[in-house]
Amino acid sequence: MTAYVFPGQGAQFVGMGRDLYNKSESAKILFENANDILGFRITDLMFSGTDEDLKQTRVTQPAIFLHSVILASTLGESFKPDMVAGHSLGEFSALVANKALSFEDGLRLVFARAQAMQKACEKEPSTMAAILGLDDRKVEEICSSVAEIVVPANYNSPGQLVISGSIKGIGIACELMKAAGARRALPLKVGGAFHSPLMEPARLELAGAINHTLFHEPICPIYQNATAERVTDPAKIKENLIAQLTAPVLWTQIVQKMISDGAVNFIEVGPGNILQGLILKIGKEVTVSGAE
Repeated sequence: MTAYVFPGQGAQFVGMGRDLYNKSESAKILFENANDILGFRITDLMFSGTDEDLKQTRVTQPAIFLHSVILASTLGESFKPDMVAGHSLGEFSALVANKALSFEDGLRLVFARAQAMQKACEKEPSTMAAILGLDDRKVEEICSSVAEIVVPANYNSPGQLVISGSIKGIGIACELMKAAGARRALPLKVGGAFHSPLMEPARLELAGAINHTLFHEPICPIYQNATAERVTDPAKIKENLIAQLTAPVLWTQIVQKMISDGAVNFIEVGPGNILQGLILKIGKEVTVSGAE
């Protein structure tokens, strides 16, 4: 069985999507449609902007979404997913790819998500850090021992867990992680504490938009971040999508569940190859590749 997976924030690069725009008329139409929906030419920022342009959450998230879903749309008859999943933002790309969401509604929700998260970041300065070489349970234990807000945010692969929280809390936690034997405790250059309680204002704002959006019966199951479970019910998909902003991304558990459900071939659809590397650390018996 083949699983298609979609990356999240951090996979962006200047020039992303330009080849799709130039080679495919259908891709060009979708990109121009996106420019109209967003009210600014995101293609200019994607194709020839600066790294700083692409680091803005309001740009990064729709840019990665567009690259992923438009690339998937150009695969034609070869795009036959048995299951899909997306890492954080990538969950929205996966939901367009499996037809639970329309392209237009998916883009509107991603832009609403990006703006809501940006506001939450500005309301209370916060950050994230990658913890490498420490058991997940030890990371969880240390997070719970810190008086400040610090929580596990991204279970990326065995021995790689991203934590999220207040700037003070992350600083304290990183020192404790290193003292406990972590190979690295690396603060990340991100705008805020994604997938933590500090995103609650964004979750509440996005919940309204999601609840007013039409979701369809998908063509294949999605394995969602908040539960790592196989889902096809549109109502349940909405519920998990709303929970996602403050819940951890259970990526390790998602990949393990997909493999136990029969996935042997994983194809990453979007910029970069971050997920391919993570998947190989989780399930060494599977094959991984990028969409072409």
